[in-house]
Amino acid sequence: MSKGGLLRSSVVFSAMTFISRVTGLIRDQVYAWQFGASPAMDAFFIAFRIPNFMRRLSAEGSFSMAFVPVLAEYKEKHDHAAVKELIDRVTGTLTAALVVLTAVVVLAAPWVMGVFAPGFAPGSEQYRLATQMLQITFPYALFISLASLVGGVLNSYEKFAVPALSPVLLNISMIAAAAAAAPLMRPFGAEPVLALAWGVFFAGVLQLVFQLPALAKLGLLPRPRWGWQHSGVRKILKLMVPTLFGSSVAQLNLLLNTALASFLIVGSVSWLYLTDRLLEFPLGMFGVAIGTVILPHLSKRHAATDSEGYSKALDWGFRLCLLIGVPACLGLVLCAEALIAALFQYGRLTPQDTQMIRLSLMAQSTAVPAFLLVKVLAPAFYSRQDTKTPVKSAVVSVAVNLISTVVLLLLAVYLTDAGRAALARGAGLTQALGEVPGAHACLALAIAIAGWTNALQLAWYLRRARVYRRQPGWGRFLRQIGVASLGLSAVVLFLLWLWPGWTGWPWWERAWKLAAVVGAGGAAYGALLWLQGIRPRDLRGH
Repeated sequence: MSKGGLLRSSVVFSAMTFISRVTGLIRDQVYAWQFGASPAMDAFFIAFRIPNFMRRLSAEGSFSMAFVPVLAEYKEKHDHAAVKELIDRVTGTLTAALVVLTAVVVLAAPWVMGVFAPGFAPGSEQYRLATQMLQITFPYALFISLASLVGGVLNSYEKFAVPALSPVLLNISMIAAAAAAAPLMRPFGAEPVLALAWGVFFAGVLQLVFQLPALAKLGLLPRPRWGWQHSGVRKILKLMVPTLFGSSVAQLNLLLNTALASFLIVGSVSWLYLTDRLLEFPLGMFGVAIGTVILPHLSKRHAATDSEGYSKALDWGFRLCLLIGVPACLGLVLCAEALIAALFQYGRLTPQDTQMIRLSLMAQSTAVPAFLLVKVLAPAFYSRQDTKTPVKSAVVSVAVNLISTVVLLLLAVYLTDAGRAALARGAGLTQALGEVPGAHACLALAIAIAGWTNALQLAWYLRRARVYRRQPGWGRFLRQIGVASLGLSAVVLFLLWLWPGWTGWPWWERAWKLAAVVGAGGAAYGALLWLQGIRPRDLRGH
């Protein structure tokens, strides 16, 4: 790793990601203002979630987890020409596979939508609209997967800024689509929400093109070539197949729960989407940054048989995840209503929507530390080209999510007045679920339970593998985080007690009071860490 250590690279990545998250927040505010939590937006979120799932697989999941370690090995053991040929072959093979997949999904969109949104009545306007938007949005998966390949190469050469900044183009494209293009659709007889689908399509193209000049500077601009028989490509494919499941467990759980949300009260899909977006602030800014930076570093240490450096890098990652994850969890749970009211409750998004999002945000935020830890735990296995262990953990996690979801939804039906009343008049279980307010929070809680299950399993497997040796000072470090977290909680709770009634204030009052709460809580946490002796140099990494 270059001078400045792992922390410096993570800060660069996080700074670029912060810009992306801010523009993403503006995008979601425009969504809320223009469309609210409507049936049309439920349809769009499901149509977009399917290609976005492919993005998560490629950018943060199986492809990167398989490609980066093999690329690191080629860099360590082969010359530039061999590295270039690997990239050419991977690009050609990936492009061919994605073109076929995209064509199949576009042609079979009505059947695909039936699988991912079984709660949408076939033949309904919502079903038709979701299917049409899926046909427009799915090519995004092709473009963004190729953009992720380019980003993986740049990250391996410690060029983190450009890949981290490229998601800004998605947000800019979507803001333009929602704010400018959507109002122009209705005069032409089209649904305004279709503008968002076209915004997704063009965003994929922009993100790919944006990164190509940086790759050209490295002399690695790919010339796509079929590479099924190439040894490096075959090795990546061998590693990638199991990681398709293992590295994407959180997204599989989210996709499953989105499908189940289509049976619930109208607006549930949108409430869960906005919940996920708020969670993306800590997970996207820090979790993805840490995971992206640490994977090539661990892969390099493993290729060089540097077991001591490998273990220290893991220890650094675990400490940073807890240092960020614990206060993020507390902040999201305690400030849920304030965050949603200040950020999204405008235009068509109502105070009732705010309360519904608050329930799911509080439930799912309890697993923020677990989600962050998985961003380090999973690369610990993939960097060693061990793809089987994360799959074992993922299987159990998905099963736990499914079981938890079923149990919690049954409790929501049988223990609430609305659910019992629906059953009493002869409604079926799925119909009763569609009448229970807050049932979507059960899905969020199930994801949190599955997230902790996945993290704890991976930690246990890592300990059993004996590749990680805990560094000194963990007991003191946990006490320091505990004291700082208590201080943060006390400050935030006092200010929330002082300022009740967030949903009734004008926007400017919500904005400055939220800034005061978040700033005071963050300052209290940082000051208490400093007073206890934690300094930035202690977290630099090597």
